[in-house]
Amino acid sequence: MDIDALKKQLILHEGLKLTPYRCTADKLTIGVGRNLDDVGITQDEAEYLLDNDILRCADDLDRNMSWWRDLSETRQRVLVDMVFNLGISRFMKFQNMIDALANGNYAGAAAEMLDSRWADQVGQRAMRLANAMEFNEFDLT
Repeated sequence: MDIDALKKQLILHEGLKLTPYRCTADKLTIGVGRNLDDVGITQDEAEYLLDNDILRCADDLDRNMSWWRDLSETRQRVLVDMVFNLGISRFMKFQNMIDALANGNYAGAAAEMLDSRWADQVGQRAMRLANAMEFNEFDLT
């Protein structure tokens, strides 16, 4: 079977949409007719999306804070985690945390993380990330 021809045929009939929408059967759909309500995505597809999201977050940090890659791996992971959760625009509003981090004041950066509405919203996530920021160790439990 000519898979390329079939792909073109399915795109012609289904369309190609990069954001979720409701199809004519009122099913949440994305891409080329992927029925998220009934089919969902596979583990491999979820991890593929996650890989791309991690790269996007790192690219966002590269564009906004080129020095972030000089931090330890643990602290880099904290920042990517925050950007993943907040988006780069909201993350960049943590100016006091960013200033403390830029000056090597990891305890201060952690305190600034916890002194935020975000910390109230995400609870234990903020606690784990702040501890990782301050002590340069990440507890995955």
